[in-house]
Amino acid sequence: MKLNLIDTVTAMRAVFAAPLAGRPALLGDLLAPMAAAMPWLTTGALADFHHQGSGFRTDRDDDRYPPALDRLDGVLPRIEAALHRAWEHQVAAVPDITVADTVNVLLVLGNPDDAYLTGTSHGYFGMGGIPGWIHLTIWPTEESVGAIADCAVHEFHHNVRYANVTWDPPTVQLGEQIVSEGLADAFTAEVGGTLGYWANSLAEGEFEGAYRKIVDNLSLTGMRNFSAYVHGDAAAARFGGTPVGLPAMAGYPVGRRIVEAHLAATGLTAAQSTALPSAEIIANAGL
Repeated sequence: MKLNLIDTVTAMRAVFAAPLAGRPALLGDLLAPMAAAMPWLTTGALADFHHQGSGFRTDRDDDRYPPALDRLDGVLPRIEAALHRAWEHQVAAVPDITVADTVNVLLVLGNPDDAYLTGTSHGYFGMGGIPGWIHLTIWPTEESVGAIADCAVHEFHHNVRYANVTWDPPTVQLGEQIVSEGLADAFTAEVGGTLGYWANSLAEGEFEGAYRKIVDNLSLTGMRNFSAYVHGDAAAARFGGTPVGLPAMAGYPVGRRIVEAHLAATGLTAAQSTALPSAEIIANAGL
């Protein structure tokens, strides 16, 4: 496997130096290779996809952007080192596991005025379910800069899993995503990383109700229906889904409990479980 850490900091400096009218096209050039790998997700203009995903604005000047890029100096090498360690751990556990020939990492600056990014998501989040691509969004703060490499490891686990497990958006079940999030967190902890804000997202007294609601719906079909169960009602409302009465990031600690029950029952590690079917992991957890 080859890791390709795209020099997005330099590319974004070029975007911000260009006239406003030319910025969407320059951003499109940066995003186009990734978009080609996920045509079912990145429909429409790439700048619109970027903005909807909490990315920096291409339609206005903002004096906060250049200093924010300065804060990203040194971040890409840390991400690269963390991903190399993660891959070494994974391949030691399952030597013949499949992975994309090249895993590209694309880090973009977020929009500091996007409350979902800066509030709910603590300034950073990632997307890694498309083999060969990890997309990271960050508004740099002390917390987000410190956490982004471990977030990349979480997303890298998704990347490896979905090079081995089929994800078909219309037919996939909620249990697959819940398990995958739990596995990615267990894997991140296994390689010595620190879990993100999502891992302890539920307030005292919220967990059992969320656990029961999510477990009762593990057979729900269709990716479009998952947002409220994984990311909570606020995310569902933001992205056109239907709220179901769950707080932000509820699916992550629920997934972690299911995976921990599976690991305890089988004696396997998270790395050894990367490519196991979610139905098997759920059954091993006693559900």
